[in-house]
Amino acid sequence: MTEKEILISQTLSAYDWTNKLIETIPHEKWEIIPDTIESSINWQVGHLIISHYFHSVMVIKGHQMDILQKLPIKDYSDWFTVSSPILSVGKTDSLKLLQDLKVMQQKSMNILTALSDSDLHSPLEPTPTPHPIATTKFEAIDWNIKHTMYHCGQIGMLRRIVDQRYDFGLKLSK
Repeated sequence: MTEKEILISQTLSAYDWTNKLIETIPHEKWEIIPDTIESSINWQVGHLIISHYFHSVMVIKGHQMDILQKLPIKDYSDWFTVSSPILSVGKTDSLKLLQDLKVMQQKSMNILTALSDSDLHSPLEPTPTPHPIATTKFEAIDWNIKHTMYHCGQIGMLRRIVDQRYDFGLKLSK
């Protein structure tokens, strides 16, 4: 497998695992903010929309007008990055967040699959906010995978608290 094929496979896997968890949580529980975690499913999903945009779209290909026209990126950035999760309660609909996450994931995958192998080792597109981890496109995409899985773990913990444990299809022996 090439580096690009590995990044594509890992990105798809991270998105799939995250979506499996998210889609099983009843929408009426998405704004619950437990004291133990001080986050919510809405906040996590909104945060992933913004992080996917930054780590796998904007620093790779620059701003994308189709995304900026479809999604309220500025609002999402205000609500789901440095703001406390309590400040995002009531700001958006859970179903819209889920739809927007899937739009962003598809855009991310379209950009990733269109890259050449040599593109992966080129510098990031300039942005007003420097990337906190990466200097190359490969590093940014790799960070997007890791960051997504960190939040997948948080979503798993939130799911367990606000609803029930997700079994990931494991067959436990008795």
